[in-house]
Amino acid sequence: MIWLNKTFDELTSDELYELLNLRSEVFVVEQDCIYNDMDGFDKDAIHVLGFDKTHLAAYARILPPGTRYKNISIGRVVVDPKSRGKSLGKQLMKQSIELVKTTWGKLPVNISAQLHLEKFYADLGFRTVSDIYLEDGIPHLKMEYSFR
Repeated sequence: MIWLNKTFDELTSDELYELLNLRSEVFVVEQDCIYNDMDGFDKDAIHVLGFDKTHLAAYARILPPGTRYKNISIGRVVVDPKSRGKSLGKQLMKQSIELVKTTWGKLPVNISAQLHLEKFYADLGFRTVSDIYLEDGIPHLKMEYSFR
């Protein structure tokens, strides 16, 4: 895997197309959820891209403090369906957490996690900090990561 971290302005047009296509394929089509993926936050984000050779296999975006939450947030976490089963989700989150630490220090990180992924994120060190709520018709939990 080749991991790249890029601001919006650093993304090539091909990379932008690939990440938007992957997000649409999974969050809109696979999860059968009609919502506006382009929510105005991509220009503020650091984009974490994981390439398996030339194929975008994993992606997440990191938003600075005060953008979506008071704290830093990691979102749009996605692994290409053709690349699942290789622990890329864990690798992606570890890359993202390390990037948070090197960019902002040990500030808390928030995520809006789909309920069925609570254990996945808990195993990475996140703790649940909210009751279940619906986001785009899907049950979610707010979770927080605190550096030790």
